[in-house]
Amino acid sequence: MKFSFDEISRYSRQLIQDDVGVDGQYRLKAARVLVIGAGGLGSPSLLYLAGAGVGTIGIVDFDEVEIHNLHRQVLFNTSDIGKKKAIIAAEKLSALNPNIKCLVFDEQLNEINAALIISQFDLVLDGSDNFHTRYIVNDTCVLHSVPLVYGSILNFQGQMALFNYNGGKNLRHLYPEAPDAKDVPACGENGVLGIVPGMLGTMMCHLALKVILKHEVEMNSLLLADFKKCSFQRISF
Repeated sequence: MKFSFDEISRYSRQLIQDDVGVDGQYRLKAARVLVIGAGGLGSPSLLYLAGAGVGTIGIVDFDEVEIHNLHRQVLFNTSDIGKKKAIIAAEKLSALNPNIKCLVFDEQLNEINAALIISQFDLVLDGSDNFHTRYIVNDTCVLHSVPLVYGSILNFQGQMALFNYNGGKNLRHLYPEAPDAKDVPACGENGVLGIVPGMLGTMMCHLALKVILKHEVEMNSLLLADFKKCSFQRISF
């Protein structure tokens, strides 16, 4: 695997870093990362994965861009309203970095297609917005031994964890069963300031890059973020 002149120039600020370097950049280029949801969490994650040079990026999303998405889903703009998120996201990422490959899954992840999709990747970032999907993603990652970066937000609060990595624990060790959907508040009901998923999504991408680069990561713990107070707490489980 060799770098083109464009790649050497594009990644020059990473290549000179001791914590990345040539070997790390090769790892990024060889990586296959799947992002579930091209929404508030997925948008910044996708942008920075592409910018960093992750070689293959999968995008799972069946929704269309709506005007109320735009305050937080920075991958899209007004002219994208009504278009399919996964398709537009792939176009935007390819324009940002033509050296990467985007795989589009313009479909809803479910019990039937999850294994076929997830098994193609080395790492999954879950930016989905409901517990039903989160548990499908978690259980499929466990079945196929794929590490999972988990994140969720509501109002000014965020949660993030790394599951199923190097024999580590998974979502069911933290929450054994999914709560009833009617008991879980949603962003559509409670609202969210656009920067909150932007910050957590970027943190999820950072965690994913650390996994790819084989940096030290926190396992078997949940990071709780309060972006209103700019405070963070880590809980072991």
